[in-house]
Order: sequence, then structure tokens, then C-alpha cells
Amino acid sequence: MINASLAGVIAEARALGYERVLGMRHGVQGMLRGDALADLSGLSATELEQLKRTPSSALGSCRYKLTAGDAERIAEVCRAEGVVGLAYIGGNDSADTSAQIAGAAAAATIDLNVIGVPKTIDNDLPSTDHCPGYGSAARFVAQVTRETSFDTRAMRSTDPIRLIEVMGRHAGWLPGAAWLAKGGAFGPAEAPHLVYVPERPRAVEQIVADVREVYRGQGWCVVVLCENQPTPDGKIIGAIGEPRWVDPFGNAYFDSPAQFLAQTLQAELGVRARFDKPGTIQRMATAYVSRTDREEAELVGRAAVRLASQGTSGVMVTLERQPGETYAVKTGTTPLQIVANQQKLLPDEFIATDGRGLTAAFVAYATPLIGDPLPEFTRL
Repeated sequence: MINASLAGVIAEARALGYERVLGMRHGVQGMLRGDALADLSGLSATELEQLKRTPSSALGSCRYKLTAGDAERIAEVCRAEGVVGLAYIGGNDSADTSAQIAGAAAAATIDLNVIGVPKTIDNDLPSTDHCPGYGSAARFVAQVTRETSFDTRAMRSTDPIRLIEVMGRHAGWLPGAAWLAKGGAFGPAEAPHLVYVPERPRAVEQIVADVREVYRGQGWCVVVLCENQPTPDGKIIGAIGEPRWVDPFGNAYFDSPAQFLAQTLQAELGVRARFDKPGTIQRMATAYVSRTDREEAELVGRAAVRLASQGTSGVMVTLERQPGETYAVKTGTTPLQIVANQQKLLPDEFIATDGRGLTAAFVAYATPLIGDPLPEFTRL
């Protein structure tokens, strides 16, 4: 959805009469190393429509933590290029970057209005109802989980246990989306049978007991969990020693909890257990895009340009859900400092009391975000 927001920025800038729109190749890291800014002013209407439907980041991305003097350098480059508004699209860490640039520009009396544009499939930004990118990734997780449930049920005589490991680090919004797959025609026994979220740590022994219970009752079991699912002692399931990677912002990446659990379950239950880890596919699979998500991604991009043109700086665009039976949102703002490096977790009312699934309140919250209803299947 980052490209849909970019398309919104370009379209709104044109509508407001700006003659030139520049794009940073590979974000602030590209600007700091001297990469040429991309002139986006001449994109045709057809190219803008294609941009909205292009996966990943058309300009390239980065995960770069600003060091001393970086924000000041970026502000100076903007002054030299005649840039008066900077819309920076991203998540928690990007909000921190945007806040620093806004502060540096203000301190140097540079006429630069900096607006954060939210985009993260993790859906963990504070002060906004939800984040563009989440609806499409949630749709992917929900639909793939439903499809996996049919495959596992069909193959239960040989492969009765299936685990799906999704992204989400420390917030359970994305694994929680798998619960939307249960809204089909086959009742509460429909998979996924178990969904674990990091807000509710679970001991490996308890997970084994949970799966054994479902398997004994139904003869098959589908489990969804996140890439950093913890145990009650704070360790990541299956992690041995140090993380295999830590990014510049201190985010740690560990070995696969699902792989470890599949091996453990196979040994404990004496049946084959398989795991699937879609990885980054879930954030770029255009066949699963939510139309609602795409429209809202463009909406926040357009709102960012309007805010900058009005002299606003140092805020992030937010989405505010409106009251009423029909789903609707409007845009708002929140200070970048509130969002920077912060994380919004699943609230208690969205998590089942037994820690093995989600609630009706979560389903009501997330269903509008995935757009069209999931496809229905039949059983013979």
C-alpha cells in the first residue's frame, strides 16, 4: 500500500497546483548517500493507476536509523531542491525519522513541512484506528488460513497438523487476522482451531496440550502464530541463544517458532506436523489486496499533501473510524513524537480469555478492513 499512498501524494500535489513532485530513492538512506531524487511530476494517469497496484515500494525502501547530523543534512537538501513539503511513508521507525527531520528544519528556520504517512502491515501505530497495509495483509492471512484448513482437512490421514507462522513481531494484529477465516459456513469448529498472539505468551507444553485436545476431537488441527511468539518466561519459542539478526532499530529476528513446534508436535503426538511460513509474501501479494485498504492508503497520502500545503508539520495522518453501522473513516492527525518508536498492542477485549483465539469484538473491528467477503467453499 506504500505505492497507493505515493500515488495519492502525487495526485493531490498536482490538484493543488504544485509543479514538481520528487521521490526519494530508498528513502532517507538514498538521499544521504547522494542518490538522485526521482522526478515524479510527469507520470501519466495510467501510470498512477498502475502505481497503486504495484507491489513492494516502487521507489525502494530502507531501514536506516538516523545518526547525528543526518536530519540536518536532509533538511538542507530539501532547502536546496526547493522542497516545501515532505511526506514520509512508513511505520514506527519512519515516524521517528520524520520527527527528527521536522525538528531539524524548524531549528534551522527551513521552510519545510514534514508529514508522516502511516503504512505498516503490523497495524501497531498508536493514535490511529488502523494502518494502511494491514487490511491487505490481514486478508492474505485470513484467506490463506481458510485455504490451508481445507487442504489440512483433506490430508488429515497423512498430514493432520498444520502450523502457519505469520509476521507481527510483538503485536498480534496479523496472526489475529487468521481468526476471520472462521466466519465461513461450517460453524465454530472451522479452522483455525488455535491462534496464538504475542500478547498472551504460551508455554510449549501448553501448546502441545492444546493441539492434542483439538486433534483428539477432530482428527486434524490448524494453528496460527506469529514469528516472535513468546513463552511466559519471555523467550521466543524455539530460539536458542542470541537472535540471528538485529536491525538498526534494535528489532530482533529469531529462528522459526513454527518449525520448532512442528518438530515437537510430531514427536509428542506421533503424527506428521507441517508448517508454512509465507514470510514477506504476505506484505506484497497483490492478488489478496483489500480494495478498502488501497483506497485508504491513497486517502492518507492525499491528506498529507493538504496538511503540508496548509503549513502543518510534525504530525502523522491518522484514520478515525466513524460511529454507526456502516463502516466509514475520516483522516485526522497526531504528533509524530507520539508514534515514534511506539507500538500499539492488541487490547484485552480482542483476545479470547483462554488465550487460544480472538473475540467477536476483534472480528467486528477487522472485517471491514479486508474489503470484500472471503470466498466461500464447499465440502462433499
